[in-house]
Amino acid sequence: MKLVAGLGNPGPKYKATRHNIGFEVIDELARRASIAFESAPADALLGKPLTFMNHSGQAIGELLRYFKIEGGDLLVVVDEVHLPLGKLRARARGSAGGHNGLKSVIAHLGDELPRLRVGVGRGDSQRDMADHVLAKFDKSEAAEVERMTLRAADAAEMFITSGIAAVMNAFNGGDPATTE
Repeated sequence: MKLVAGLGNPGPKYKATRHNIGFEVIDELARRASIAFESAPADALLGKPLTFMNHSGQAIGELLRYFKIEGGDLLVVVDEVHLPLGKLRARARGSAGGHNGLKSVIAHLGDELPRLRVGVGRGDSQRDMADHVLAKFDKSEAAEVERMTLRAADAAEMFITSGIAAVMNAFNGGDPATTE
């Protein structure tokens, strides 16, 4: 069994923000599979922690233990300000790289877990980082956001069927507009 966990913040205030791109990817996966979210034996809907981003590790850890899923069978989907909008980067392990949600997951589960970083761009370097990630995407970015959400869902499906190495080979590097 595999688990794809998209990180974000619960509630309508955070819907469609840069920080919630993980939730958007999970919503796309659910749409493709024609499934509805249901309660989980943790503070989560299956696939979406309902804790705030900085406490995601608690809910994900509970799900892994409940379903007896190994860390290598978990894919964590997070926003990444250090990647241009639309770029994807998958890794089998590593640090949190300053991402507090990923930091929480690593604190609960260790760093030997696959992750998919979805580029949301940094924006104006004078703007506070928290304000940037908690802001909604600009209207001018809508087409790119939709395209990257679909590509990230493709990557998550590939993880389920073929593993993280296949995702890294198919989605890392290159121009996001040309990388399939």
